[in-house]
Amino acid sequence: MRRRARARRSAVTALLAAVALAAGCTAGPGQDDDGRPRPEQSRSPGGTAAPVLAVKIDNLPAARPQTGLGAADVVYAEPVEGGLSRLMAVYATRLPRSVGPVRSARESDLELLGQFHRPTLAFSGAQSKLLPLIDRAPLRAETPGRTPGAYTRDSGRPAPYNLYLDPGRLMAAAPGADALTTGFRYGAAPDGGVAAASRTVRYPAARFTFTWSARHAGWLVAMDGTPAVTAEGGRLAPATVVVQYVTVRASAYRDFLGNATPYVETVGSGRAQVLRDGRAHEVRWQRGTAAEGTRFTTADGAPANFARGQVWVVFAQGS
Repeated sequence: MRRRARARRSAVTALLAAVALAAGCTAGPGQDDDGRPRPEQSRSPGGTAAPVLAVKIDNLPAARPQTGLGAADVVYAEPVEGGLSRLMAVYATRLPRSVGPVRSARESDLELLGQFHRPTLAFSGAQSKLLPLIDRAPLRAETPGRTPGAYTRDSGRPAPYNLYLDPGRLMAAAPGADALTTGFRYGAAPDGGVAAASRTVRYPAARFTFTWSARHAGWLVAMDGTPAVTAEGGRLAPATVVVQYVTVRASAYRDFLGNATPYVETVGSGRAQVLRDGRAHEVRWQRGTAAEGTRFTTADGAPANFARGQVWVVFAQGS
């Protein structure tokens, strides 16, 4: 068991080294098919788009309604211990005044974030043995211990569901759409697909339901059967939802109860469903390395374009 754990940690260390060498070199910006101009963005001294902000957000019922989710460009939903779920919100085109409740990072977050150029990761902490890997990853790690002025506690909520981030304390401005090096393409809908009124993704102890709303021009989100709203008062209704089937395995780490932390493998290939405009499209996904974004293609190899607006990516165990 110890040899296997050491081997897994060695593999992750090698992965982080590869990401550090390739980050910012192989991943290009998201592409538009319709030629629309991109929003203005800030630039880093090297000439590349400034880094995105990624925030780990709790998704237990006690953490809802979350704050700032509606402003995210991409929201990743991932399985965690006990069959539950957690969110990672990525901000590039605008920064909300507050985001939270902020919670802890996981090992597979490092692989997922490798697609961005030195992103800022805001999180409340991590398993002690994971912290050295986070420190070596090609990202800027910001916790309350490192930047206490960026975080506040809401006295009206119980801990640990009361920690909130002020993004303006970490970033002077939103970096702009060019920082979203996810590999996603936006434009006209793919041909075909089937009409879909709703789609549910189940974890052992959590579930997400997305229901198409023409009025909202998006998929109304429900979590564990309850409509998802933000603390600001609006319904969550992403324009595109991706159900991405991946390998979910046990990582080398456990929580304080001894439960194995799931590791979501986002490098590789497999099947996915793209939900947009009230239709579901069966596609394939491919991500060659941790420093690349993810390509989604239809059966004929053409890019599976997403609708403009917020994207949710829900990772589900591959079948």
